[in-house]
Amino acid sequence: MRWQCQVTGIDTLTLYFGDRIDIALTEKIRVASEALSSKLGPRLVDLVPSYTSLLLRYDLLNDDYSSLLADVKSTLDDLPEHAAEQKDTGIIDIPVFYHPSVGPDLEAIAARSALSVKQVIQRHSNQLYHVFAIGFAPGFAYLGEVPQELETPRLATPRANVPAGSLGIADRQTAIYPMASPGGWNLIGRTPISLFDARREQPSLLSAGQQVRFRAISRDEFLALGGQIE
Repeated sequence: MRWQCQVTGIDTLTLYFGDRIDIALTEKIRVASEALSSKLGPRLVDLVPSYTSLLLRYDLLNDDYSSLLADVKSTLDDLPEHAAEQKDTGIIDIPVFYHPSVGPDLEAIAARSALSVKQVIQRHSNQLYHVFAIGFAPGFAYLGEVPQELETPRLATPRANVPAGSLGIADRQTAIYPMASPGGWNLIGRTPISLFDARREQPSLLSAGQQVRFRAISRDEFLALGGQIE
């Protein structure tokens, strides 16, 4: 497996596997992450996959860069260049209430795309999305790609507070804010499902390499599932 390494901190190194967003590359990074986690185990404090790279954080008190890199190299060199067929993790279904009351940019996207609000909802919810990376905030999954007609640039002025569960679009990506935070994505709806809970065994609902489909639900369903409307 081809890769490059760069020291990116006093206790971190980053492995680069390519230079462009690609589902095959995401899968390659997933395979490398699982292999390194299995091989290095507790020697790694953290493993953080992104679109094209994998960051490794290790314990400086019990390890050193040279020996860690040697074991990283032996592990990755044993892996095939082309990752195995995508791991079947099942499609994760996420219910979403698409409506201007919780998606204040929904109508603007419809106007920009020359579509009705109903057509925007249909196109967005009919798409199968791939989790490319987790970042920005715990549990924040970058999903792609939205249909080209729904491509929308980020807001010129980010909102000071985006409610947890808000579903947004930025360029060809879509994502759900796992917790209330500032944000500049175009909001089109909201899910009652918790994307991140530190009390769970797996705090983040989503991880890189998974597939997601959104399911449009009514206001009553949204509220019955615990959703909130300000």
